[in-house]
Amino acid sequence: MKKTIALDMDGVIADVESHYLTWYENEFGIKLTKKDLLGKSHDDAFPQFGIIRKFASTPDFFLTIPVMDGAVEALRELMTTFDIYIVSAAMEYPQSLPEKLTWLNKHFPFIGWRNIIFCGNKNIIATDYMIDDQILNLDNFSGTSILFDAFHNVDHKDYARVFNWKEALQVLKATLNNDSI
Repeated sequence: MKKTIALDMDGVIADVESHYLTWYENEFGIKLTKKDLLGKSHDDAFPQFGIIRKFASTPDFFLTIPVMDGAVEALRELMTTFDIYIVSAAMEYPQSLPEKLTWLNKHFPFIGWRNIIFCGNKNIIATDYMIDDQILNLDNFSGTSILFDAFHNVDHKDYARVFNWKEALQVLKATLNNDSI
């Protein structure tokens, strides 16, 4: 029986950081970089309070997010030895549900509908591994947690951290032989 992995969407397979920066520049004419966001919360990342919430509530935001570098290739490879589940806490932005499904079907057509989970709280997820950029989703997870690096989690040291999909792939493949991270 294959081991199972729950993968977050935003910040793990979907590059929301780049997307926020692009939308911010388009709206305000100010070019910021990922370095400018480091160590800040979602609420404090940009000078305009609540701008991330505004972007995430805007139609087509989730349809147009770029894919995280290396994610497609890594997931294809991981699927040979793991059962992959895409798990997104999408209920906060209800308009995101059809957009996220369309996005997944476009960029990850090899992930079947039975392996896509939209929820409000990830505490119910019971896979062997979870890769997420949000600490709160990993804190209550009973399996092995892997933190995907993001501007808002740079100060957290509680979990094994990966900085990109090349590292994530290496870590997960290593667990097949050792079963520890």
